Amino acid sequence: MQTSSERHEYPAHWEADVVLRDGGTARIRPITVDDAERLVSFYEQVSDESKYYRFFAPYPRLSAKDVHRFTHHDFVDRVGLAAAVGDDFIGTVRYDRIGAGGRPATGAEADEAEVAFLVQDAHQGRGVASALLEHIAAVARERGIRRFAAEVLPANTKMIKVFTDAGYRQKRSFEDGVVRLEFDLEPTDRSLAVQYAREQRAEARSVQRLLAPGAVAVIGTGRAPGGVGRSILDNIRDGGFTGRLYAVNGALPEGQKELDGVPAFRSVRDIDGPVDLAVVAVPAERVPEVVAECGEHDVQGLVVISAGYAESGPEGRERQRALVRQARSHGMRIIGPNSFGVINTSPEVRLNASLAPDMPRAGRIGLFAQSGAIGVALLSRLHRRGGGVTGVTGLSTFVSSGNRADVSGNDVLQYWYEDADTDVALMYLESIGNPRKFTRLARRTAAAKPLVVVQGARHGAGPRGHAVRATQLPHATVSALLRQAGVIRVDTITELVDAGLLLARQPLPAGPRVAILGNSESLGLLTYDACLAEGLRPHPPQDLTTAASAADFHAALSRALADDSSDAVVVTAIPSVGEGSDGDAALAEALRSAAAEQPTKPVLVVHVELGGLAEALSAATSTAPQPGASGPAPKTGGTRTGERADPRTGADEGAEADGKGTPGPVPPPEGAHPIPAYPAAERAVRALAQAVAYGQWRRDAADPGKVPEYEDIDERGAAALIKGLLARGQGLTLTTDATCELLAAYGVHVHRALPAPTPDTAAAAARTLGYPVALKATAPHLRHRADLGGVRLDLADEEQLRRAYAELTELFGSPEELRPVVQRMAPRGVDTVVRAVIDPAAGAVLSFGLAGAASQLLGDMAHRLIPVTDRDATSLVRSIRTAPLLFGWRGSAPVDTPALEELMLRVSRLVHDHPEVVAVTLEPVVVAPHGISVLGASVRLAPPPARDDQGPRTLPPTY
Repeated sequence: MQTSSERHEYPAHWEADVVLRDGGTARIRPITVDDAERLVSFYEQVSDESKYYRFFAPYPRLSAKDVHRFTHHDFVDRVGLAAAVGDDFIGTVRYDRIGAGGRPATGAEADEAEVAFLVQDAHQGRGVASALLEHIAAVARERGIRRFAAEVLPANTKMIKVFTDAGYRQKRSFEDGVVRLEFDLEPTDRSLAVQYAREQRAEARSVQRLLAPGAVAVIGTGRAPGGVGRSILDNIRDGGFTGRLYAVNGALPEGQKELDGVPAFRSVRDIDGPVDLAVVAVPAERVPEVVAECGEHDVQGLVVISAGYAESGPEGRERQRALVRQARSHGMRIIGPNSFGVINTSPEVRLNASLAPDMPRAGRIGLFAQSGAIGVALLSRLHRRGGGVTGVTGLSTFVSSGNRADVSGNDVLQYWYEDADTDVALMYLESIGNPRKFTRLARRTAAAKPLVVVQGARHGAGPRGHAVRATQLPHATVSALLRQAGVIRVDTITELVDAGLLLARQPLPAGPRVAILGNSESLGLLTYDACLAEGLRPHPPQDLTTAASAADFHAALSRALADDSSDAVVVTAIPSVGEGSDGDAALAEALRSAAAEQPTKPVLVVHVELGGLAEALSAATSTAPQPGASGPAPKTGGTRTGERADPRTGADEGAEADGKGTPGPVPPPEGAHPIPAYPAAERAVRALAQAVAYGQWRRDAADPGKVPEYEDIDERGAAALIKGLLARGQGLTLTTDATCELLAAYGVHVHRALPAPTPDTAAAAARTLGYPVALKATAPHLRHRADLGGVRLDLADEEQLRRAYAELTELFGSPEELRPVVQRMAPRGVDTVVRAVIDPAAGAVLSFGLAGAASQLLGDMAHRLIPVTDRDATSLVRSIRTAPLLFGWRGSAPVDTPALEELMLRVSRLVHDHPEVVAVTLEPVVVAPHGISVLGASVRLAPPPARDDQGPRTLPPTY
């Protein structure tokens, strides 16, 4: 039980699970009066040296006064946090607010605090202090503290390094034998970079511990063949796992030591030696007992195959939360529950801890699937298409997250980012638990290697087993934001495999220009049309005629690849009657050798019912005979049905020991790329178009632009205004005057609109503003609806104004219903709309479109994540389908798009600088040939979230 403080209720939102540097987990939470015994026990386990570094003197034990001081906090001026594993503290940190002269202080006037750490010696080097510093800094900022001071002995180099490496702006001094460090707590680009780098290393390490264990225990292995646990045990053993493997079954008879040749035990606690990974395949009601035993044995992670959790309803959801809490209390991470398993094909590991009966061949594709069924389908398709069969485009790793109660796609992205064995990442996602973090990680990953994503459950609720933040954004908007982050978004798992194989096998195209050649004029024209439909720039197809030989294909492909006017080549091929497999092999070798001569451009093949060409193309890099082998080189397809390949050699078990059996795959020649083949032109061209767009994104990402600084922005003035407005309520839509004042602080000036409840007040308003004016009805059903007649423009004098006023009231009702306003006429131009919104799932999003039917009826809006750079703003204006109207369509005058881009950059800055601004709408924004006019604006404020993606790193909560 956590007891309330003297001044504030217990701040439960400060509690967080974190991943430490070694991949283990710990829980950070406030220290309360209930922690006295834990604190004393923790202190007793700290070495005398560490105590000396903390108190600058020998301090063997804590006095009763010390314990009271270190456990009684007001959670404002005095705060203590602990990092705990289970019930035990492994590190603590506290701050005390200080004023002038370093004396204790209270109140917001004192914005500095003294901070001190203590970490158990056994846990030093795990990143405990760094994690505690991130969290205590976030707490301090929340309580109005802007600066930390710390006094450290010069010999305490580890703690000095914690402070200096954090990335904050700091000042160091030395006095009386003590190093004094002072640093601002405002996040900087460097401090965020340090935080994200630590997060990446820790989360990648936590996944690595699950995918590359030295010892695996399968818990729930049946005594007879069959069943989930026994199948996984067999798959791990038969896959050639290089580590130690154990079978665990509580129902084993006393004295049984093996299960089908695998050491067997009744409990994981009986295993003599460490266990890194436990695969749990027992009924859900037995899982807590199993997790407790794993925790006692210091197991590092769990893959939970068991079902019966959140996918089964509310009771199962609570069971799932309890499972995660229990595992994290022992420092373990979980894949699952309801998982299909994990695979790692690295020769150093060879782990098939999954329900897939066959171990895929090693390759360069990483695969993540939230659905076990879709995972099976993807593994099967990659197998059939050459990935995992030829040995050249197989899998590096496979993770089925199941209900993703703990380990998610974000964690796996962190691992793949630095995994040298993964060149392409494929993901099937049914939900994104933290889209803001996902887009951040995806952007970084996509800058290094392709990331292809297909989303299930796009038009409805996600799976019941997934905890998902509610989003107000339509799926199309989320997809646009993912593409902005470099994600290659596809619609089906077929497209996922099509794109993945191209990206794994071929270089990225340098542009959209496509050469087409082949022996079928019709197939070439289909390919040409498909290229145009996908926005590519195809050259007219080159028809080699049906009489073309393999040599003709080689010569034509060589010429196309050498042509500087093409960036990629699509080869179309139909079968020649009577040639059979020999003709397929000859054509495949001709294409491969031509592509190898010019390896910098991608080559794709569209084939129609060529039984062996796809396989021959995949195997073309391994058809050379091996030394010592006689006769023609065999194909490098998979093993025959019913036979199992030797995991060490790739040969069939029936092959003779003298080397006359089927040889394994031969490494491809230097610089060669196996060529992907597609059964339809549309599929090949769609994959190519995705590669072209991704290649362009990579080039653009090398220079992402910058967020401009504007000297006339009054950030402090806006903050003071927001603070005063929020003091009136928890969330509010600002009045017109307050909206104009806040926007003006960021250089956004709204044309004044004066209320006109009577014809006389309308005339007075027009005299104040100056003619010509516009008369507008602002009632909700008429606002921004000029098509309904609720707006009268270019009123040159009072007579016209009074006549227009009478017409409006006659048509639409009384002034009380219409809410008319008078506004000075703006220069003519194109009406646009600029919006910014804080979405609870995706974060801050800036949107742009043309006002009226284009955006409202057709949904023609473009979106970018905030903060928006100058390059983002330029592309945003040009991303909508109706953009030609801004650039002189049909002889009209081009409008001032640079001024429009600056407006969007200023709005982006406002929302980014002040998280309290949760919605901004500028409509209409009239963009004239020279300048812009903001004619309508609304702003909504709300208290900022206690934590966001720039806050301290945390794991998803379990409540």
